[in-house]
Amino acid sequence: MLEEGMVAFALLGAEWVLWLLVILSVGCIAIAVERWFYLQRHRSSPAALADAVNAYLNDGDVERFKTGLATADGMEGRILTAALALGDANVEAAEKAMSGVATAEKLQMERGLSFLATVGSNAPFIGLLGTVLGIMKAFQDLALDTDEGSAAVMSGISEALVATAVGLLVAIPAVVLFNYFRGLVKARLARASSLADQVLARMTASVKHGG
Repeated sequence: MLEEGMVAFALLGAEWVLWLLVILSVGCIAIAVERWFYLQRHRSSPAALADAVNAYLNDGDVERFKTGLATADGMEGRILTAALALGDANVEAAEKAMSGVATAEKLQMERGLSFLATVGSNAPFIGLLGTVLGIMKAFQDLALDTDEGSAAVMSGISEALVATAVGLLVAIPAVVLFNYFRGLVKARLARASSLADQVLARMTASVKHGG
């Protein structure tokens, strides 16, 4: 019973695999578009962020710094704002607060990227499965139709090989998109970490000198 079911499944051919690959490619495009808009929408203004940080490093004015970060907005601004929740007297608490917000922001920015990575690593194997199933169906057609068997096998194998090509066409852009967005996330987190270190250094100096 099980063997018959497996044979029947194998003889479905490669058509359903091609549709699966098409659906996966549409999913990758949808995630890429959504991630691009998300990262653009939550991007701090570089000029406003630089002005806010430089002003704070020069004069240590916390209220002015808060106003500047509110203007900058975005992920980097939210991370630095977390340091000011308890004032600027507790450097250790400020560091933990920024670390916690940075972790939450990282999770938000990387949402959906695992799908791109999964498709990129598995689409070639899905395409290969389609090719194997297509070839099996082609030889089954040969067994059922001996008069035109050779032409049927050649046609079936040709169609089956398309599944492997489509699998690669889906996988390569998925990997490229994953690496692109992962690079953007890492760059933003690195920039935020650099600014956080500068802010913490200024807070430490303020505490040591009494403000």
